[in-house]
Amino acid sequence: MASLTLNSLTKVFEDGKEQVVAVDDISISIEDGEFLVVVGPSGCGKSTTLRMVAGLESITSGDITLRDRVINDVKPQNRDIAMVFQSYALYPHMSVQENIAFGLEESTTFDNEKIQARVEETANLLDIPELLDRTPRDLSGGQRQRVALGRAIVRDPEVFLMDEPLSNLDAKLRAQMRTELQRLQEELEVTTMYVTHDQTEAMTMGDRIAILNAGELQQVATPLECYHEPANQFVAGFLGEPSMNFFEMTFEQDRLVGDLFEYSLPTEIAANMSLGREVVLGIRPEAVELVSEKARPTDFDTRVDVVEPMGNENIVYLSFPDVSTATAPLVATVSGMHRLTQDQPVAARLPADAIHIFDQTTGRALHTRTLSDEVQLGAPPVWPECLRYQERLCRLRDSPSDNNWTATRCV
Repeated sequence: MASLTLNSLTKVFEDGKEQVVAVDDISISIEDGEFLVVVGPSGCGKSTTLRMVAGLESITSGDITLRDRVINDVKPQNRDIAMVFQSYALYPHMSVQENIAFGLEESTTFDNEKIQARVEETANLLDIPELLDRTPRDLSGGQRQRVALGRAIVRDPEVFLMDEPLSNLDAKLRAQMRTELQRLQEELEVTTMYVTHDQTEAMTMGDRIAILNAGELQQVATPLECYHEPANQFVAGFLGEPSMNFFEMTFEQDRLVGDLFEYSLPTEIAANMSLGREVVLGIRPEAVELVSEKARPTDFDTRVDVVEPMGNENIVYLSFPDVSTATAPLVATVSGMHRLTQDQPVAARLPADAIHIFDQTTGRALHTRTLSDEVQLGAPPVWPECLRYQERLCRLRDSPSDNNWTATRCV
């Protein structure tokens, strides 16, 4: 095991007379045994970063350090790094046993007996000992993925690199393999750098996540910190499904004023704002509460445009009265037990303790919700720890009160 550090890593491609910056001055330190997930939209530089760490792509500037040794000029086969590819990259004419053993045969002086023992040990770890005599064409997608993992594990490397290894699997198998990968990584305690565009994988698998956009590093933090305390508007909008609601507004005295509504700010938030500042108000769909009628200053009259039933929850698209827009500007997530119909009038509550504020020009976060101490199992639910996003394990519960209905916050 070893720590891995990327220091001001940059990659520039030459495209004719133009230069394309694929990775722009990225610095990340990955601790010994840590599982770091690199996530971002297509073309943001995730795979290029991984390929530079593997030695498959040259570095324009910056350093890669593995266990206090700069490996910029070290050949890929000498870096003690194992990579799992998106396409599995298995040799079709070889058996599973031969595929797993191939790297050991080429890169070590182990005798056949020791190689065989390592292959069988790895096959048992991955629960595929009965597949050793088969060829890749006789395997399912999930089995091929396990073989590809086995080929990396058997080498006992310092670092695992994984480039979207689950993207070719169906949804159910992806969920299963996510759990398997986490179990394996915790058991092996190998430093792992995992690249994906899937935010579910990022949120559920990583000890920390690194979010990239257009080659630039946006934030490195735990999944909960990135979700609840995003560094900027891009991170806030990228994580979460449905994504965060955003409203362009201007700060005037003690309130935010926008085209759709005015929002009164708590004194402690307003004190840090300057008059006339153009900002973006953000709130996550699960933080929006729907009540039968307005009762607080943070309640606004809306009507239901579209309801998407998801079983355990409903995704509700809401419009403000007398506002003509092509799409519903406010999205809320409520319990699947609620009966909502198109054009139904409801009041949308935007709690002050759940809002985010971003600078409209730079996107930098000016105010975010606070992620308080972790709630222990069995403790009463506390709103800042509610994370419906993680595999949608959070279930909103009915809470009728005074003949009104609302969505109860939960963990």
